[in-house]
Amino acid sequence: MAVTVRTLDNFIGGEWVASTGETARTVISPVTGETLAEAPDAGAEDVDRAVAAARAAQPKWAALSAWERAKICHAIADLIDERREEFARELSLEQGKPYAAEALGDIDETAENFRIAAEDVKRMETAIIPSQDPNKRILTFRKPNGVYVGITPWNFPTLIPVELIAPGIAVGNTIVMKPSEWTPIAMANFMQIMADAGLPDGVVNVVYGGGDVGERLVTHPGIDCVGFVGSHPTAEKIVRAAGLKRSLIEASGNGPVIVCEDADLDRAAEGAVFGGFFCAGQVCCATERVLVHERVHDDFLDEVLKAAAAWPLGDPLDDSTRVGPMNNEPTALKMDRHLEDAVDKGANVVLGGSRADDRPTRLYYEPTVVTDVGVDTLINQQETFGPIVPLIRVRSDEEALAVANDSHLGLQAAVYTSNLKRAFRYVDNLRVGNVVVNDSTDYWEAHEPFGGASGTQSGWGRIGGRYTMLDMSDLKTVVLDVGGLD
Repeated sequence: MAVTVRTLDNFIGGEWVASTGETARTVISPVTGETLAEAPDAGAEDVDRAVAAARAAQPKWAALSAWERAKICHAIADLIDERREEFARELSLEQGKPYAAEALGDIDETAENFRIAAEDVKRMETAIIPSQDPNKRILTFRKPNGVYVGITPWNFPTLIPVELIAPGIAVGNTIVMKPSEWTPIAMANFMQIMADAGLPDGVVNVVYGGGDVGERLVTHPGIDCVGFVGSHPTAEKIVRAAGLKRSLIEASGNGPVIVCEDADLDRAAEGAVFGGFFCAGQVCCATERVLVHERVHDDFLDEVLKAAAAWPLGDPLDDSTRVGPMNNEPTALKMDRHLEDAVDKGANVVLGGSRADDRPTRLYYEPTVVTDVGVDTLINQQETFGPIVPLIRVRSDEEALAVANDSHLGLQAAVYTSNLKRAFRYVDNLRVGNVVVNDSTDYWEAHEPFGGASGTQSGWGRIGGRYTMLDMSDLKTVVLDVGGLD
């Protein structure tokens, strides 16, 4: 069936508006290689209009009660549910993730985020603080921060934007979204649902483009705050450009999985493979490296290969597919480089290790398992972001901690052990924001706090449920003297 090529417009102040920019980007499906859309880059005038629309809408939106804003969030969630199959299919074609195994779940969790935000905002309780003066009352309130720019990546093109949008608008902010140039269609579909569900004009606006559009938004005087999810090099550029503007940053991870000698090896292998191959490994908390105690290394490898057999590479629209293509060529090239570097330094590829030749595009990468990975490799030191499970031998807990913490990244780690004392030793000493014990590094629930550890380049602030609302709101303190009042 022929694909109808769409031309995407910006969404500004409740209307789809043609871009004033002079350049456009072609959106090509990693699944089929077909052109899906043309996405014109936003011009300076488009950015100004989008920011102005968000600023104009913000006071009226913030003046609504939390219950009124929550009602709209619930309406958006309900409409997402109604359109989930079509929404997920287009997401799969544009991003590359399997429709049945992943894309439907992304859409369901997108709706769930709105429901969580709707309920959390009703319970944003604040403190009444005792005063040393008997005539004084000290009260605190949560107020929205104002107008946000949201800059989000291509790996979860609805699920990550909603992690900013749902809590952000629930608490009374307005927002201008700049989605990834690799997956703008998903954001366009998502925006249409929000508009159809009754979101007031200007509360969420969308403009398309690359880094220059993002920079123009971040530095715009009408933007109060920045929300960003993506790679740490881009995060650093955004933070420098934002200056003293408040920011919520979730950047790269290099999630170590640690398999102790007392681990349930079958469970550990299942978790490591899930974290390595889910979304073709293109997840900030993926299984980027597995630190395995040498006593159980070989047995663990056997279990990993058994588990990997249940993850076939294929057409994302085939319900039996567990691994689809990678989203874009730059990311696939990084996988190539990291594998080549590891092999040059003594690693052994025991499964996969190359791009599949018999597929519609060159982005289908064989699920890969690598052993004898050295600590001096790019795989160990950086974020590979591909379908790979790399094994590194360690001889002790001390060595595992040293290797795990010898990284500039610190997002999420997993530890497999049957010893509670050992588990908490890792929990206390791993320099990451989140630790999962006896499950995948990919494990996360939408209402729990998620973010990078202090002293690393994985960002700051926390995404997830009410914790995002705390970051996206101001705590205002009021001191009231009641001594002379009736």
